[in-house]
Amino acid sequence: MTNFGPTVSRYGIENQGVKNPRNVYWNLGTEALYEQTLSRGLGTMAKGGALVVSTGSHTGRSANDKFIVKESSSEKNIWWGDINRPISERHFDGLRHKILAYFQGKDLFVQDLWGGAEPAYRLPVRIISESPWHSLFIRHLLIRPDPSALADFDPAFTILHAPNFKADPAEDGTNSETVIAVDFNKKVVLIAGTSYAGEIKKSVFTILNYILPEKGVMPMHCSANVGKDGDTAIFFGLSGTGKTTLSADPNRTLIGDDEHGWSDDAVFNFEGGCYAKMIRLSAEAEPEIFATTRRFGTILENVVIDPDTRELDLDDNRFTENTRGAYPIDFIPNTSETGIGKPPRNIIMLTADAFGVLPPIAKLTPEQAMYHFLSGYTAKVAGTEKGLGKEPQATFSTCFGAPFMPRHPSVYGNLLRRKIAEHNVTCWLVNTGWTGGVYGVGRRMPIAHTRALLSAALDGTLSNCATRTDDNFGFEVPLSCPGVPDEILNPRSTWDNPEAYDKKAQELVQRFIDNFAQFEDHVDDAVRAAAPTAA
Repeated sequence: MTNFGPTVSRYGIENQGVKNPRNVYWNLGTEALYEQTLSRGLGTMAKGGALVVSTGSHTGRSANDKFIVKESSSEKNIWWGDINRPISERHFDGLRHKILAYFQGKDLFVQDLWGGAEPAYRLPVRIISESPWHSLFIRHLLIRPDPSALADFDPAFTILHAPNFKADPAEDGTNSETVIAVDFNKKVVLIAGTSYAGEIKKSVFTILNYILPEKGVMPMHCSANVGKDGDTAIFFGLSGTGKTTLSADPNRTLIGDDEHGWSDDAVFNFEGGCYAKMIRLSAEAEPEIFATTRRFGTILENVVIDPDTRELDLDDNRFTENTRGAYPIDFIPNTSETGIGKPPRNIIMLTADAFGVLPPIAKLTPEQAMYHFLSGYTAKVAGTEKGLGKEPQATFSTCFGAPFMPRHPSVYGNLLRRKIAEHNVTCWLVNTGWTGGVYGVGRRMPIAHTRALLSAALDGTLSNCATRTDDNFGFEVPLSCPGVPDEILNPRSTWDNPEAYDKKAQELVQRFIDNFAQFEDHVDDAVRAAAPTAA
């Protein structure tokens, strides 16, 4: 074994059970990892300098292949079910030994990184991968320690990343040849059989979602930014709802685009980079993110590139709707140098309503905020998970991030409600989905209108304007907003047939009620009373 790289930790990978690799590349930077990727034929450099890679058949998360080891130290804390599936210690250990054997004789790429910008809560993570571009991806997405800290870096968790290794379902207890499994006792994550890089970052998110609530920190699937007077806003939302786009605001400083913690004193980014959707990205509508596609260092997953001219075609979805770009957060202008802000003044819950029922913005009471947080209504956008069709699917993903929440949703919901009360936070529900009809009939909410509504919410304008009480959901909806047509604020008026709107609204109300039945015993009367009203 030969070690290469600027800094090799004295806590070597033999501590993770890795034996007899060929070469080990430690903490390589962007240029070196580009060289390794290009020389191995694993990527192509686009015009402008971005690195274009393919993830093969896995162009999104493999939700059915995610497991948590069922063992005594964590078993009672896990919200077991379709999201958090159990795998036995025997099967996990068998897979781990297989992957360690698979690593023998191979070149490996190691990154020692932190999950979490707040020193009191950050998690030291070691990622050992057979792929140089995945090593660059996670180097972008997590937080790089100062080089002086790397020599003594001692990881609290280790991720063994073997995208080309295939599990044997009959022997390994998996659903397929793909597996993403975490053992909270052994502090090891196994990722195999998928090249979709998002699995790495979401595994770190899952770990933080497990360990931080016991420390009084609220882990959140959200973006965050801060205004000129220090007012922090957080944006909850699943993939495709606009979390990344809407938080990249030239008038506000970006803290982070996807994952944060909320302690007693601060909101802090879990990451050091961004992982943005690229399909049909517009230089006019999203100039800051668009510019990253023309920069050396950005990784573009499954984006179409002309093999001769190296020109990118961001509109081409031949491989997937879920084309992605990964880049350091400082590629976006006006980003926080610390990744830390004050506790939030506003909370935005983003939803992409495929029914065309919800207004573009509504003000929530604390009880309504907890109701909608636990409900997590949105539409799954085509391509964000393997197996989805071309059309969005209405879904309820509790906490706006159920796939990454190992504990019961009430743990996160109660933490959020307490923090909203302690910090007197104003909460908003924002629909970035459809208006004027259901998906296929109506149109997507204009991003310019959404931005205008958010600006008015964050600067206090909407808190002082006249409102109406929504007949179906009971929240307060503003009657006017600068830069937004009045009629769009009332979705019923955007439908050609108001009676058809009423019928569809009641269908959605009933879906909310049916979904929330699972949480009825975990909330108090005030939250139950925040439910929408069935006719």
